[in-house]
Amino acid sequence: MARIREFDEQKALTEAMHLFWEKGYEATSLSDLTARMGIRKPSLYAAYGDKSSLFEAALRKYNHLHAQQVRERLKCETSVKEAFRKLFHEGAFPGSVQGRSGCFCVNTMVELAPHDARFEILTREHQQYLAVMFEETLARGVASGELGEIGDKRAVAQTLVASFIGITVLKKSNPDPAWIGNCIDTALTLLPDPKGNGSCSSKLGGIYEKRP
Repeated sequence: MARIREFDEQKALTEAMHLFWEKGYEATSLSDLTARMGIRKPSLYAAYGDKSSLFEAALRKYNHLHAQQVRERLKCETSVKEAFRKLFHEGAFPGSVQGRSGCFCVNTMVELAPHDARFEILTREHQQYLAVMFEETLARGVASGELGEIGDKRAVAQTLVASFIGITVLKKSNPDPAWIGNCIDTALTLLPDPKGNGSCSSKLGGIYEKRP
């Protein structure tokens, strides 16, 4: 008869996700993981496999949560332009865990994807999924009349994803807010107004003030 596990696997996985997110794969030891997850090594191995398998499970969980948050944030604003602007400025998890830790998926893309095919695939798939959501949002803006016609929505969506990723990485170094604001403004000039002019040059007053 299989032994019933004496801990919440999903709760422990969430703790592992946050630890890997904060420290990265290499800098996180098994001792770090068992302490954070509140379990012993035999339980970790039995439930999740080795460290690499646990990391993969944690990344999959993060990607699901991140995609869910991005979708909700793109849908919560009536204005497509405003939805993109707030997403780029605040990130998928505004005012919470993201901060200086950046995006767990992007961090993995930098640390592991160049050397491990599994993580190359997982990070690329997440980028592609974000591009699909961005493309759907662009289509919504065109259909509502807020945006002008966009010749290649897929290419624009992919470019916006690249900008979103780049801005997320920049935020890890605590850059001048004015620099981030300029990056966002320039990226959003890809969203044309109905008359065919780039129309995302307005700023959210005060957000992009320079540091004293």
